[in-house]
Amino acid sequence: MSASEDKGKKFSHSSWSLLCCRNGISSTTTSAAEREKNSEELSRNSSRSSSNKKPGGWKAMPFILGNETFERLAAFGLFANFMVYLTREFHLDQVYASNILNIWSGITNFFPLIGAFISDAYVGRFWTIAFASFSSLLGMVVVTLTAWLPELHPPPCTPQQQALNQCVKASTPHLGALLTGLCLLSVGSAGIRPCSIPFGVDQFDPSTDEGKKGINSFFNWYYTTFTVVLLITQTVVVYIQDSVSWKIGFAIPTVCMFCSIIMFFVGTRIYVHVKPEGSIFTSIAQVLVAAYRKRKVELPREKHVDGVFYDPPLIGTNVLSKLPLTNQFRGLNKAAVIMEGELNPDRSRANKWKLVSIQQVEEVKCLARIFPIWAAGILGFTSMAQQGTFTVSQALKMDRHLGPKFQIPAGSLGVISFITIGVWVPFYDRIMVPTLRRVTKHEGGITLLQRIGIGMVFSILSMVVAALVEKVRRDLANANPSPLGIAPMSVLWLVPQLVLMGLCEAFNVIGQIEFFNRQFPDHMRSIANALFSCSFAGASYVSSALVTTVHHVTRTHSHPDWLTNDINAGRLDYFYYLVAGTGVLNLVYFLIVAQRYHYKGSGDLQDNAQDVELASKGKS
Repeated sequence: MSASEDKGKKFSHSSWSLLCCRNGISSTTTSAAEREKNSEELSRNSSRSSSNKKPGGWKAMPFILGNETFERLAAFGLFANFMVYLTREFHLDQVYASNILNIWSGITNFFPLIGAFISDAYVGRFWTIAFASFSSLLGMVVVTLTAWLPELHPPPCTPQQQALNQCVKASTPHLGALLTGLCLLSVGSAGIRPCSIPFGVDQFDPSTDEGKKGINSFFNWYYTTFTVVLLITQTVVVYIQDSVSWKIGFAIPTVCMFCSIIMFFVGTRIYVHVKPEGSIFTSIAQVLVAAYRKRKVELPREKHVDGVFYDPPLIGTNVLSKLPLTNQFRGLNKAAVIMEGELNPDRSRANKWKLVSIQQVEEVKCLARIFPIWAAGILGFTSMAQQGTFTVSQALKMDRHLGPKFQIPAGSLGVISFITIGVWVPFYDRIMVPTLRRVTKHEGGITLLQRIGIGMVFSILSMVVAALVEKVRRDLANANPSPLGIAPMSVLWLVPQLVLMGLCEAFNVIGQIEFFNRQFPDHMRSIANALFSCSFAGASYVSSALVTTVHHVTRTHSHPDWLTNDINAGRLDYFYYLVAGTGVLNLVYFLIVAQRYHYKGSGDLQDNAQDVELASKGKS
C-alpha cells in the first residue's frame, strides 16, 4: 500500500471517530493508529483465556458488529433530535434545554475514561460491555417511557400555545425521570465506547495472515455499518420522531438496544476473552508520586550517567519503542533516580511507587507537553456545541418545506456537516495535499498544528456567518409577524454556517485526532483518544457556562435576554458573535502554545528550532 493510500485511510477512519464524538457519544479508540496499536499488542498478548485456544474470528463478528450497530442506532437515534423533544414535548426554555444537552454530552464524553480504566485494570472488555449494554437499555426504556406515559411528561399543547408561552412546563418528577434515563445512558456509553473496537480486534490472531486480513476487514465493516447508522438516525428516525410519533421514534432505538444485547450474549461461547492487565493511569500516578517523594533529590548535571537512572529493557512490555530522557519538566526525572535499597538483587524494583523507569517519566512528559494544545481544543469545539442546540432553534423558526408536503426535520440539518466532511476529506487528501506538498515539502502538505489552526479559523467564520443569517432571519420574522413566529425564509439559509462547521471539523477535529495519536507513545494512544473525547466534554461545559451567563447577564427591565425562549425577541446573533470573539482569543492562545510546542523524543527539547511544529517542514 502506498503512503498516500495509507494516509487516506487514516483520514477516513478519523472522520468517523470525530462524527461519533460530535454526537455526544464518546469513541475513544477508533483511529487507524489505534488499530495498529491493538494489533501489535495482541500479537504479544499472552493473557488469553485458557478456555479459548483459538480466536473467535469471523464466527464472532456477526454478534459483535450486530451489538455495536444496534447500540449506535439506539444512542444516535435518541440524541439527533433531542433538543426538539425537550422544547416541544417538555416545553422547556431553549436555554434550559441547551444546558441539559450540554451537560449530558459532557458527562457522556468524560465517562469513557472511567470505563476504560475499569475495563483495563479489573473486569475486562466483555463484562464491561455487558454491564454497560444493560445500563443503556434501561436508560432507553426510561426515556421512551417519558414519551409513552402521560404521567412522565407535561400535558400536550398546540404550536400556537407554545408560541405564546402558555404551555405547562415539565415538573420536577418529569425532569427527574428524564435525567435518570440520560444518566443510565451515559453509564452505558462509558463501558461500550472504549471497549467495542478493542474487543472486536481481540477476536483475531494477528500472528497469522488470516488474522491480519480479518482485522482489516473488521474495521471496514465497522465503519460501513457506522455510515449506515448515521444516515438512518439523521433521516428516518428523526423524521419519525418529528412528524409521526415520539413514542415510536424512541421505541425504535429501544428495541434496537434490546436486539443489541441479545446478539452480544448469543456469541458468548465464541468470543476470545483477554484478561485485564492494568491501566496506564496507574503508571502516570506512580511517576507523580515518586517525583514528589524525591523532590529534594539533586539531579546530575549530565543526563546520561550509568547507574543513576532506572532504565530497564522493554522485554515483556507492551511498549514498542523507548523514549530518550529529556530535560523538559526536569523535576520529573527525579522519579527515575535510583536510591539505595530501591532495587532488588535481580535489578527489579522493590517499590513501584518509589522508583519508575525513564520510559514512564517521558510518557508523563508527553502528556504534559500536549496539555496546552489539548486545552486550546476545548474552546475550539465550543462553536460545534451550538449545532445541536441553537441551530435547531433557528431551524424551527424558518420555512422548512421542500415542496408542498415534505418538511425537513430540524434535527436532520446536521447531515449537511456530515456531507461536507465526506466530500472535503477525500478532496483534501487526493488533490490538496499533493499540491501543498510540492510547495511546502512537508509530507502532509501542512503540519498538523497548522491544520488545527485552520479549523479554528473556520469555526470562527461559522459563528460569524450564523450571526449574520440570524440577524436577517430575526428581522424578517419581526417584519412579517405570524402566529408561530416563523420567518418567511428558507431553512437552507443555514447551509453556509453548517458547511463552514463541517470544514472546521475536517481540519480541526481530524487534525487533533492524528496529532494526539502521533505525539503520544504507541501504547498510550487510548489515552490520546480519550483526551480527544474529553475535549468535547469540556466544550459542552464551556458552552453551558456561556449560555447560563449570557441568559442572566443580558436581561434588562426593558429587554429580554439574548437567549430568551422567543428567539425573535432575543438576540441570538449577539451570542454567536460572543462565541466567535471567544474563538479569536483562543486562536491567539493556540498560536502561542503551538509555536512553543516540540515533538516527542526530540532530545533536550530546549533550543532546537527544527522541533517547533509550526515551523517544521519535516515529518509530523
